[in-house]
Amino acid sequence: MTFTSPAPAPHQRNTASPARPAWLRRGRVPGRWLVLAAAALAAGTAVATRLPAGAHDATAPGYRQEDLRRDTDAIGALGITGVQARVTTGSGRDLVATSGVAEVGTDRPVPGNGYFRMASTGKALVATVVLQLVDEGELALDDTVDRWLPGLVDGNGNDGSRITLRHLLQHTSGLHDDLPGFATPQQYYKHRYDTYTPQEIVARAMRHPPDFAPGDGWAYSNTGYVLLDMIIEEATGRPWHQEVQDRILRPLTMDHTYLPGSTPTLRSPHANAYEVYPSGERIDVTRVIVPDPGGYVSTTSDVNRFFGALLGGELLPPERLAEMRDTVPVDEETQVFWPGGRYGLGLVNRPLSCGGSYWSHEGGESGYITLNGATRDGSRSVTVSMSTALADSPDNALQQEQAASDLVDHALCDTPLAGQDT
Repeated sequence: MTFTSPAPAPHQRNTASPARPAWLRRGRVPGRWLVLAAAALAAGTAVATRLPAGAHDATAPGYRQEDLRRDTDAIGALGITGVQARVTTGSGRDLVATSGVAEVGTDRPVPGNGYFRMASTGKALVATVVLQLVDEGELALDDTVDRWLPGLVDGNGNDGSRITLRHLLQHTSGLHDDLPGFATPQQYYKHRYDTYTPQEIVARAMRHPPDFAPGDGWAYSNTGYVLLDMIIEEATGRPWHQEVQDRILRPLTMDHTYLPGSTPTLRSPHANAYEVYPSGERIDVTRVIVPDPGGYVSTTSDVNRFFGALLGGELLPPERLAEMRDTVPVDEETQVFWPGGRYGLGLVNRPLSCGGSYWSHEGGESGYITLNGATRDGSRSVTVSMSTALADSPDNALQQEQAASDLVDHALCDTPLAGQDT
């Protein structure tokens, strides 16, 4: 999930929702809002505690269709226009539930497998391709940016000779994020069809000094994944998205995951996307051109298929998957949204309330907020897509994150909700 000015969450584009972190695709959350959000978290919301490594991923059997329905309804009750969620296991039919409507002012139901912008979830696709190329000897994690893109990362203290692929993958490069975004409805309407080249996005970052020396901290950087896309192209001689298509989407039959390019709309069916701005206005932000990274559109079934295959060993050999799972703590801003969260190479690790942890990469783009997760062996996966981003206050943004995180936790722990208060 990324943000930019005023500041977003670790998964969303900077629809400049100041209530969310930088993974919501563009931006960073302002300190004063983070303090309020952290206070709200400490004041009243229970979170899962991290348990010893090696504990089982799921213990209590019994999460059912009615439980998934109650969890989706709980998200909708926060003011989310539409919710769709899917739980996939190794056997039996998927559990699918929806809540709300596909479009404000209508009674059109949310499609159970509708398209949505997956945003920063696509970083896990890019990271997988990079690690496949590492395994083939085409790239090395210790390669520097200058090795592949000489002179591109330079100026204001930025130095591509000191930043490695591992730094880029793990958000430890120190590169300052400066993705364009929309802090107000007026900015959205004015700039929603703007386009940017990868070089232009990198140049924006070069206007700023680094946040820290490479390897000396953690800060979500969409710019780092723009550089990874460019490095994939230098190493293979092919467009990076073609490598994703040939190495991941086609082999896994992820036929509903695609890049819309300069088309501002999504394929049907889909729920419209809405942003609730600090002014309180709820704006339909479905139509937009999304620059890379973060442009992929997908479905809950495709996202579950990807994480199940990745964690199940279908895409990477064990030693590369182990490198992907080599994590570092996220920064304090992101901890507010990901309590106990750690970041690997394009994968997020979060604790489960039932013991152990799960792997995921959420995303947010122009009203679509997506949380997902899979158990360590990929045998159980879940994706929830919400078609509203609550960016009107830090409390509401945090409540949305927590409600969706609860659904993921319940589904992966196989925890029944029957008999619990709604």
